[in-house]
Amino acid sequence: MREVWSVKPGSKFDIAGVDSGDTSALKGGRRAATAALAGDVPALVELQTRLWAESRRSLLLVLQGTDASGKDGTIAHVFSGVNPQGTRVTSFKPPTLEELAHDFLWRVHRAMPRAGEIGIFNRSHYEDVLVARVRKLVPKQVWKKRYGDINAFESLLTQGGTTIIKCCLLISKDEQRRRFEERLKDPQKRWKFQRGDIEDRALWKDYQAAYSEAIERTSTREAPWYVIPADHKWYRNWAVSRLLIETLAEMDPKYPDPPDLAGITIT
Repeated sequence: MREVWSVKPGSKFDIAGVDSGDTSALKGGRRAATAALAGDVPALVELQTRLWAESRRSLLLVLQGTDASGKDGTIAHVFSGVNPQGTRVTSFKPPTLEELAHDFLWRVHRAMPRAGEIGIFNRSHYEDVLVARVRKLVPKQVWKKRYGDINAFESLLTQGGTTIIKCCLLISKDEQRRRFEERLKDPQKRWKFQRGDIEDRALWKDYQAAYSEAIERTSTREAPWYVIPADHKWYRNWAVSRLLIETLAEMDPKYPDPPDLAGITIT
């Protein structure tokens, strides 16, 4: 299924040409997605257990998307059954003073999953070519150079045994408005809403341009981008789960050989 959502390295890409409501890759709608996701949970648990036991390689899932695209929800649903010991979730907020005193990749490198772990980034180093660009936090000549830095960084990670899955969760502007309105009405979700969300919404076209260039410039053979239609939460969760399982299955982690137990008795 990965080829359905992948962005071919070296190809031209315009995010405006992707239908955020497309669910054609899954027949049967929400009911089929719910059933498939339920079946995916034990499969993901088994693969994660093998990765954790092998403890030689790691997997990094990068989740990017506009506000309300469902990064939190994806993590909660897709990873509902995994062993917390073998996962590491990092949510990247605006950089601290300490982080600003280093290069933009410093805080990201520190958060990388260790051997045996699945790392999950809620936002990531791509904020430095998205928000930094749109909000003009750094000059153009600075963020333009970062595409090459990111590609080199991700190449280094893959050489060290980390497999990278980068997902852009794509929602429409209308769907974002609906989710914002839902947040404002629900006391349990209202805390997520920030004034900055409205400011960013006014820059929608600028963010589309930034996402398009970032994905086009950094979708590589070693670390490709997958653009996931996310207007329907059930489809989004199923798609990300499929990507994880197919990637881990291809990695095919193995349980280590047991120690020599000859002559051992348990009394």
